[in-house]
Amino acid sequence: MQDFKKLNVWNKSHLLAINIYRATSSFPKSELYGLTSQIRSACVSVPANIAEGCGRDSNADFGHFLQISLGSAHEVQYYILLAHDLKLLNDNDYDNLDSQINEIKRMLITLIKTVKSEKVYS
Repeated sequence: MQDFKKLNVWNKSHLLAINIYRATSSFPKSELYGLTSQIRSACVSVPANIAEGCGRDSNADFGHFLQISLGSAHEVQYYILLAHDLKLLNDNDYDNLDSQINEIKRMLITLIKTVKSEKVYS
């Protein structure tokens, strides 16, 4: 077990979740149970699965939750693209969020490879 708050990828994904909540606060009320709910759920899943994986006692379990986190990051990336194409996110907000997601995805992929090679902890 390790403290998830010490992982850079968790801190960056937590910040992404905060930024997503802020960005979606201006979405129309008609999207509250649609796109707003979907994008918020997916973005919270990224740091939540990292945290849950840190509470597991094996690299295999940790890696599994990191994979789920990575899948959620891909999902968020699609949702912000959709929001942008629907003109719910401006170009600047979209670019900033997309950049954050790409960095998180790269970090998750690196961490997954590390965990698979059993360099993190046994």
